[in-house]
Amino acid sequence: MSPPGRPKGECRSAQHEGTPGAMRPPGEECLGVQRNGEPAGPAAPDAAFAIRPACAADVGTVLRMIRALAEFEQLSHLCVATEAELHAALFGPRPAAEVLVAWEGATAAGFALFFHNFSTFLGRRGLWLEDLWVGPAQRRRGCAQALLRALARIARERDCGRFEWAVLDWNTAAIDFYRALGATVLDDWRIVRVVGPALERLAEPR
Repeated sequence: MSPPGRPKGECRSAQHEGTPGAMRPPGEECLGVQRNGEPAGPAAPDAAFAIRPACAADVGTVLRMIRALAEFEQLSHLCVATEAELHAALFGPRPAAEVLVAWEGATAAGFALFFHNFSTFLGRRGLWLEDLWVGPAQRRRGCAQALLRALARIARERDCGRFEWAVLDWNTAAIDFYRALGATVLDDWRIVRVVGPALERLAEPR
């Protein structure tokens, strides 16, 4: 089975604080990117928000929202990603992740970064939501739910066995929100992580 990933802050929902999204020039279009021949999903007309796959021109906007998320979680000192690194991760020869951006007109209202994992028990891949952030001006207006529903559609279209993400245990508002959407919170799982010097030591031959 595929265990949950890293613990995250305020719900991957519209409760995230941060700065408003950047502006895309009116009329600029970004086509949905492909991953292994699969569409990243069509624009979704949920509420007032247009949900579209990020394109290369959106990388700077996405990075600004990632930094706003890190600031909200008081983890800015750990947010060291650069625009070049993010571009390579999303649009390089071997993309590691995909992003949906929620737009309110020409304003980037939020984003969801996701990738595929795999369940050995199901014998099928799943969809893992790593980060979801919504700007303060768009909170409690259905933006987070629009992003989650768009991701659920992608999971269904790609025949994923699961759609999963992590939430901090103190974030009861987020937990209640997710349960209201039909999600199950797995209380018996714990995050296991090896990073930095510990990773270097573990990788060394004995």
